[in-house]
Amino acid sequence: MRINRWIALLAGIVALLSLAACGGGQTAPTAVPASQAAQTDRSDPAPDKPESKTETETNAEDTMRFFINDTEVAVAWEENASVTALTELAKAAPLRIDMSMYGGFEQVGALGTELPRNDRQTTTQAGDLVLYAGDQLVVFYGSNAWAYTRLGRITDKTAAELADLLGNGSVTITITNGG
Repeated sequence: MRINRWIALLAGIVALLSLAACGGGQTAPTAVPASQAAQTDRSDPAPDKPESKTETETNAEDTMRFFINDTEVAVAWEENASVTALTELAKAAPLRIDMSMYGGFEQVGALGTELPRNDRQTTTQAGDLVLYAGDQLVVFYGSNAWAYTRLGRITDKTAAELADLLGNGSVTITITNGG
């Protein structure tokens, strides 16, 4: 009697797996608006596109906006799981992060949530954006060496301009995505 139950159970599992494999989840391609393109899966780029950058990564760079107080700065974002998670957070609502000066070379602020991290021993430069301890955003206007996850780099400001923006007291960082 027990053997019959096991055979029936095994046959049911095989049938379910067969049905799932036949369906394949294939649907006709549909156009995705640019504002939603960053939500697509990065692990499955279109086969006829070059591997250098996926459409998702380009769209994330085009729509993520970074402000120091009211000054928008250009950021070259890294391609990693932390930036992907940050992108999704910023899509849900603009992120406003209250920053505090630390050490005379950086501003640090709590994100309010943990992001995936891939810490590496790093020597930072003015303009580097990093994740510290998984839940702290750090923006450098000087240099430091520590284990961080790189998020990006401010590309349109000199070290002196960054020191002016970041080196005179607390600031608010705002990160938006999608508009």
